[in-house]
Amino acid sequence: MKLSNILAAAEKPLISCEFFPPKTDKGEANLWQCLDELRVINPAYISVTYGAGGTTQDRTKGIVTRIQSETGLSPVAHLTCVGASKAELAELLADYQAAGIENILALRGDAPEGMDRFEAVAGGFSHATDLIAFLREQGDFSIACATYPEGHPESAGGVADDIRYLKEKQDRGADAAVTQYFFDNKTFFDFRNRCRAAGITLPIIPGIMPIGNFAQIVRFSAMCGASIPDWLHQKMTPIQDDLEAVKQMGIELAVAQCRELLENGVPGLHFYTLNKSAATIAIHSQLTDLLA
Repeated sequence: MKLSNILAAAEKPLISCEFFPPKTDKGEANLWQCLDELRVINPAYISVTYGAGGTTQDRTKGIVTRIQSETGLSPVAHLTCVGASKAELAELLADYQAAGIENILALRGDAPEGMDRFEAVAGGFSHATDLIAFLREQGDFSIACATYPEGHPESAGGVADDIRYLKEKQDRGADAAVTQYFFDNKTFFDFRNRCRAAGITLPIIPGIMPIGNFAQIVRFSAMCGASIPDWLHQKMTPIQDDLEAVKQMGIELAVAQCRELLENGVPGLHFYTLNKSAATIAIHSQLTDLLA
């Protein structure tokens, strides 16, 4: 089912989950187990990333195709500008369309490992806005895009640039936006207000990162530009070597964050699962009064 239709028909906020394609067969078996476990929360859709330079593109394609054909869940295939020409992207999209894949999350993508900055290949795209316009021409896809409430880490203009680019993504055909994760809800609410003032009307779905390993989140956040508030450092630093305590605190904090977001009218919650199911299920179980 198309993401645009899923969002339009929803009577309650939706839950969605993101996975990355593992590089090993064992990792992929774990992914399918997690997907099976997550059926209990009835996710509205499942998005699947692929690595820089298309390094896991074949696995992404195989996973989203299998989700489509075997699970009854709605897959969203990530697609980036990295390492692919228009012709190669068109071929992949034709394969997706033939397999019944209706949803694409369009991103510029990160520079491949070893490169200092993103560079488009010959005949390719330099910006997600161009990829979205191309997608709109290629088939009857529902298109999601990414947005950054704290500004893209490469953007000189910070949040103002991200709002301008999100408006352009909407104008070129994006149906919904999923945010980078954040830990301060005020950041999201301020961003959403500025987006609405700029004429952005598409659904903006907050991305949620349950903390299971604080050192790992600190590394991720340094790369993606997500800030870690002082209060979060104060809660997590004393227990960071006790992974079970970190996981429990991560669930507690995510429940509080999600509850406030839901009470303030978000269309859904998008969980970055890191290919694990337990935290998302535990968080969902404490939000059923707002989701059922």
